[in-house]
Amino acid sequence: MKKGNKIYSILNSKCPHCHEGDFFNSNLYSIKNMGDIYDDCPICGETYNPETGFYFGALYISYALGAALFVTIWGSFNVLGVELEIFHKIIGFSVMWLLLTPITHRLSKIIWANIFMKYKKE
Repeated sequence: MKKGNKIYSILNSKCPHCHEGDFFNSNLYSIKNMGDIYDDCPICGETYNPETGFYFGALYISYALGAALFVTIWGSFNVLGVELEIFHKIIGFSVMWLLLTPITHRLSKIIWANIFMKYKKE
């Protein structure tokens, strides 16, 4: 995958503007700083916060990712023939959801930023 593609920026958590600078300034599973991003790109200087409350829109992306995650996990239980009571399926889903929440949180922010920020070649 080459620079200039939004998928490159999303999968590598790179600046949507230059695709070189890091977007997040914290570790994936650092609970205290899980979704912290830089104020500006360390490479090109593009601001990651164009306006106050910009990332509230990422909640819609997070909701869609959560729904897709639910359907995938629930469907995999049924396709793989896992014979569990509904309570155990809910517990299994809840554990998987808690483990994958940091990933969906980060993905929702970087996807939202890539929707509104355009790649510009140097």
